[in-house]
Amino acid sequence: MEKLRIAIQKSGRLSEKSLALLKEAGISINNGSRKLLSVAQSFPLEVIYLRDDDIPQYVEDGVAHIGIVGENEFAEKACAVDLVERLGFSRCRLSIAIPKSESYGGIEDMDGKRIATSYPVILEKYLGEHGIKADLHVLSGSVEIAPSIGLADAIFDIVSSGSTLISNGLREVETVMHSEAVVIANRNLKELEQGLLTDLLFRIRSVMAASNNKYILLNAPNDRLKEIIDVIPGMKSPTVMPLADEGWSSVHSVLSEKEFWAVIDRLRELGAQGILVIPIEKMII
Repeated sequence: MEKLRIAIQKSGRLSEKSLALLKEAGISINNGSRKLLSVAQSFPLEVIYLRDDDIPQYVEDGVAHIGIVGENEFAEKACAVDLVERLGFSRCRLSIAIPKSESYGGIEDMDGKRIATSYPVILEKYLGEHGIKADLHVLSGSVEIAPSIGLADAIFDIVSSGSTLISNGLREVETVMHSEAVVIANRNLKELEQGLLTDLLFRIRSVMAASNNKYILLNAPNDRLKEIIDVIPGMKSPTVMPLADEGWSSVHSVLSEKEFWAVIDRLRELGAQGILVIPIEKMII
């Protein structure tokens, strides 16, 4: 049977979260010990484990049909592949940082400076858009130590919490791009492969929709029912059922995680009682 082949980072947090996402989507993978190729048991899928910076090229070459990779690697490699889904995890940003003792007046300060980076393509494009010419030193690792050893005046690297910059006496001054895990796909998929990708993305989107929403049940006074429904419209409209107590109704709906606390506060103001919030395992939309 034809299988869809997906490339995943062979180790690290991106790998763990990618495999966890597939598991939530009902795709169980036993990668064993030091395996470079695994086969899923419940979906026609093969997984190959690669270095993250190799994934875009493998997908472009058709060795893998699709891949899960950081958007930063997708942008840096500039391979002829399509970004087909943003996954919302492994978020970070790529930023320029300078020694904390130095002043910064804007990107123009980088003109003529030496910048150490592992992402020269992204940085060169950004500097070019601003008419800045800098001397880029390409490093494969330990970029953050470059200013302290006199190799560079600034760095351009991934920033998550910023703790690494602080520990090396640096401060972030210019955010160039935001990155997250994404699904990329070969541009020449056969019809069957495209169909399998569509099925896989449907499962992934259902998992993501569930994680980004909460199911809410509450008791609402009928004289404030319209206002409460306006606050929680639901996927189409909320479910409203009369309670045994006259003048009250039970309202069931779905809330976005981002809006959750603001909406809860408003519901309490409108007289809602007995508010129950339940996680959603899957959400088919």
